[in-house]
Amino acid sequence: MRAPDPPTPPSLSVRALPRALWRALLATLLLWGLTGCSHLGYYWQSVSGHVQLMRAARPIPDWLADPATPPLLKTRLASAQALRDYAVRQLGLPDNASYHRYADLHRSAVIWNVTAAPPDALTLHTWCFPVTGCIGYRGYFDVQAARTEASGLREQGLETHVYGVPAYSTLGWLNWVGGDPLLNTFIHYPEGELARLIFHELAHQVVYLNGDTSFNESFATAVELIGVRQWLAQAASPAARQAYAQSEALRLGFRDLTRATRARLEAVYAQARKPDSAPGDLAQRKAEVMADFRRQYAALRSQWQIDPTRQAGYDQWVANANNAAFGALAAYDALVPGFEALYEQQRARQPEQAWPLFYEAVRQLARLPEAERLRRLQPPAPVSSAGPSTPSAGD
Repeated sequence: MRAPDPPTPPSLSVRALPRALWRALLATLLLWGLTGCSHLGYYWQSVSGHVQLMRAARPIPDWLADPATPPLLKTRLASAQALRDYAVRQLGLPDNASYHRYADLHRSAVIWNVTAAPPDALTLHTWCFPVTGCIGYRGYFDVQAARTEASGLREQGLETHVYGVPAYSTLGWLNWVGGDPLLNTFIHYPEGELARLIFHELAHQVVYLNGDTSFNESFATAVELIGVRQWLAQAASPAARQAYAQSEALRLGFRDLTRATRARLEAVYAQARKPDSAPGDLAQRKAEVMADFRRQYAALRSQWQIDPTRQAGYDQWVANANNAAFGALAAYDALVPGFEALYEQQRARQPEQAWPLFYEAVRQLARLPEAERLRRLQPPAPVSSAGPSTPSAGD
């Protein structure tokens, strides 16, 4: 499938955009309100927060032509547009209105997500919505509102995690009024990290399965990882490749540590559910795993040389890590190896059509019952032989 030509930006004026958006989103709010009055306050903050975001967005050509726009921001916007074009031409991602405008929200995150999990499992608490189905997080445009939600969940005996999110996808539903804009919350990322984010969020507009957070996030993560590897090989500058290699080494080290810790916690919780488990075993063994996790992180951290802001982010996450935090990580990478293996199968069949074939294969997976989806997303096991084994696909 050949990618279409670049899109034409929407013709709505900046003044007319909020009015049209309000009408569409308020109608949706009223429809959603039928599900129960207790949800109206949450839906209202979602609608009003997104409208404020859209009102702040201006077409990128306007920012580039504005003498008041800082030169560095102009450079980053131009880079983002090149990445957007690459996503369409080389990865077969949607050619639409998204990421052709920019907004400065004057804050560090666009929304704050709340996740929750019981003290003896990594299974995330879920919230159900008309459009997205049941998902393992709840987003707020105001950080204090997110903290209030988390406090209520802790009173119910759940462990909670609140974290800032630099971007989110409207799944293509609002492309007719301008789509998802570029934001100050991520525009100054290193080029490779910016590519990851744009590829990931656009992937949500290709396939989205209501009610399956792990499927959706693992698919989008696989697209970002495969896409960035191809971009690095085909279009990135030497400086971008070097910066990404350093960042990736850090990320992989932390990912391996958190995956190993998740596995140990799951083993502790499985043991605690056995009839012969002593009542105090769970708390003690869980505390031992978490203490060991933090010791290993301290050793890993001592090898890093990164900017203080990023270091502080890792430090804060580790200090507050709990079941809700580890459960959220699992949603983003649990099925990634299976999706990567599926992509490689399509590339082996028809290299030039690998992306459209991959997306169609994922759509077919999304139509299957959950158990069958999970079975098919298990990557092939290594082949045992006298020679070296063939490794399974990994992220």
